[in-house]
Amino acid sequence: MLKSLSISVLTLAATPALAEAGDIADRPGEEIIVSASRSGEGVEADKLGASVTVIAPDTLEARQTRIVSDVLRDVPGVAVNRIGAVGGQTQIRIRGTEANHVLVLIDGIEAADPFQGEFDFGTLIADPAARIEVLRGQQSSLYGSDAIGGVINYITLSGREAPGYAARIEGGSFGTISGGARAAGASGDFDYALSGSYYGTDGYATARGGTRDVGSDSVGATAKLGWTPGEAFKLTGVLRYSYTDADTNNSEFDPTSPFFGYTVDSPGVHYRNEAFYGLLSAQFSALDGRWVSTLSGQFADATRKSYTSFGLDYGNKGQRYKGSFTSSLSLGTAALTHRLTAAVDVERENFRSLSPFAFQGKRHTDNLGIVGQYELIGDAFSLGASVRHDDNNRFANATTWRVQGSYRLPTGTRVRAAYGTGIKNPGYYELYGFIDGIYIGNPDLKPEKSKGWEAGIEQSFGADNWATLGITWFDSKLTDEIFTDYPPPNFVATPSNRATVSKQHGIEAFATAQPIPQLRFDLAYTWLKSRENGVAEIRRPKHVASFNTTVTSTDRRLAGTLTLRYNGRTTDSAYIDPSYIPVTVALKEYVLVNLGLDYKVSGAISIFGRVENLLGEDYEEVFSFVGSGRAAYGGVRLSF
Repeated sequence: MLKSLSISVLTLAATPALAEAGDIADRPGEEIIVSASRSGEGVEADKLGASVTVIAPDTLEARQTRIVSDVLRDVPGVAVNRIGAVGGQTQIRIRGTEANHVLVLIDGIEAADPFQGEFDFGTLIADPAARIEVLRGQQSSLYGSDAIGGVINYITLSGREAPGYAARIEGGSFGTISGGARAAGASGDFDYALSGSYYGTDGYATARGGTRDVGSDSVGATAKLGWTPGEAFKLTGVLRYSYTDADTNNSEFDPTSPFFGYTVDSPGVHYRNEAFYGLLSAQFSALDGRWVSTLSGQFADATRKSYTSFGLDYGNKGQRYKGSFTSSLSLGTAALTHRLTAAVDVERENFRSLSPFAFQGKRHTDNLGIVGQYELIGDAFSLGASVRHDDNNRFANATTWRVQGSYRLPTGTRVRAAYGTGIKNPGYYELYGFIDGIYIGNPDLKPEKSKGWEAGIEQSFGADNWATLGITWFDSKLTDEIFTDYPPPNFVATPSNRATVSKQHGIEAFATAQPIPQLRFDLAYTWLKSRENGVAEIRRPKHVASFNTTVTSTDRRLAGTLTLRYNGRTTDSAYIDPSYIPVTVALKEYVLVNLGLDYKVSGAISIFGRVENLLGEDYEEVFSFVGSGRAAYGGVRLSF
């Protein structure tokens, strides 16, 4: 597992200008964590028992983030693995859990592909104005299945939060062109935010010794509308579209070849991922805002297709329809608040395979979730407890719960702890997937179950908290883990539930400091030990560290950001044996160095540039898929 604590941030402003002195939005404690409560009001970061990182809009801009998964590499406890070049399937693991153990929300919408059972971060390009919450630890008591490792909440800002007009265009290595635009504002009762982003690249060779460039084209567009006719009512609507068309390489499938199982140049192979998301939410308040109720409906519709030179190779389609009602009552005073929240979630997921060589029948799963949550929030402390019961038509009903607390001493020392349980239902492919002679699903699978705890301490310095240090220990156990078995006599791969317990524990440490307004440092380190049936789990480095620093000129016009990301030695599975039974291989450690500059020409115009993998590190995140070499990009940004 990987972990914990807060990460920090740099300083360029959300408008292309540079941030004012001390304007560091994701300093611990200054953010409201929306995903930490079903009340809709959120919890202050420094009063939360859980580990959380907030990546603010100015941080995304300062690090010149184009692919969201890249900035998540700076979050302690997060492991990122991309198969090939930009646009390739990208998995996020939190605290040693699986990629499908992480719940992903985009503007409040559950974004995981209902068929795949997880969200592919290779399809998420950064919006011009957005923030990210990474909440770690078991959160199933709030959200049900998928939240064993934690929650990643990606939020585009509304027209009231970030009004104005902005545009950006850049180009650079590998034939890359990317851009983004945003128009947002508010007028009377109405506010709007329209944004779109594009990232296109010719790519680079991802096979060892290969010559075929693997490129991609990705588009993202969001419309967020709000209507607030009075203090007691608010209506919010969100529509989002995502499209990725990416080249990819296959593995050599000829068992007589010395490269069997290795990635090789594969002309004509590519995949397309298209998804539509929507949400409509109505919020009502009474008793001077102390009683807030929200009725919402949302949908996600995702289609993935993979093609070879012969046509459609495989594909799948999934839809999720979800309706929720929450009601939250706050009692007490501003100094001591009791908050009681109840929620009901009704959800249906539809699944269908489009592959010509697989079962194509439709299936669906229905789930009813009932949530109760209590929060006690004081000036220096907080306590929280939540419980959820899920009634499922396909799997056994489940009850999950969580307790947590935080207390800050007058010395600037904060201690916190949490304990929770989680659950993850099997996915459609695990249940019904089929590849003749290679893979067959198991409809008798049971949900995976998790329980774990964490304890942390933080120390702040100075009246303005110019520096903060922290460390967290976490420990989790996973039962009924779904793994791939090869039973005799045919030894065809099939998923099954383990009878043994898998364990994940580790340490997270962080330090953030801004000794003078023009200089900021952020460091994070994670030590992880993750064992599946006693064996080290793949794609989970034992050591992960990151360092970010931003230096700003005294007139705020010029800023430079240096980023170092260390990924320790790890293992992966390789299918290099003709029996199709995987063998474990080692992947070497690597350090990626990025350097970015931003110069404000005028109040409305900024120019910027960056070099990624400055030292030209040779590395692989996934076995035999070569990582990106040194690359340079530059562009211009406008804002009004």
